[in-house]
Amino acid sequence: MSVRYQRLNEELKKTISEILRDLRDPRVTDMVTIMSAEVTNDLKWAKVMVSVYDPSEQARLDAVSALNSANGFIAREIGRRMQIRRLPQLKFVLDSSIEYSVHISKIIAGLHEAGSGERDDGESH
Repeated sequence: MSVRYQRLNEELKKTISEILRDLRDPRVTDMVTIMSAEVTNDLKWAKVMVSVYDPSEQARLDAVSALNSANGFIAREIGRRMQIRRLPQLKFVLDSSIEYSVHISKIIAGLHEAGSGERDDGESH
């Protein structure tokens, strides 16, 4: 990926984050974070990865649905705020990498605790 597209992706991510602060949909709260934005080479599409900090799976799906519903407003705001040759169609996708990382960390911690418990039993004999 060229430096130009990396800069565009970062600028798009920053701009969308700013726009979300202006959004008045109750499903899109302060719990939504834009993790990344990836524009295709032809600038027709942009995949926007969104993380939603809510324990409810339904709330996370509702937030992504609300963002996709507000696509027109967000795209107009991007066009107004950014000087971009072509305005990409936005596709908001739920990013579950944080939840996955937490899950893996818990598994590793559990294995570590189980391993240290076995060593203690072995040392006491």
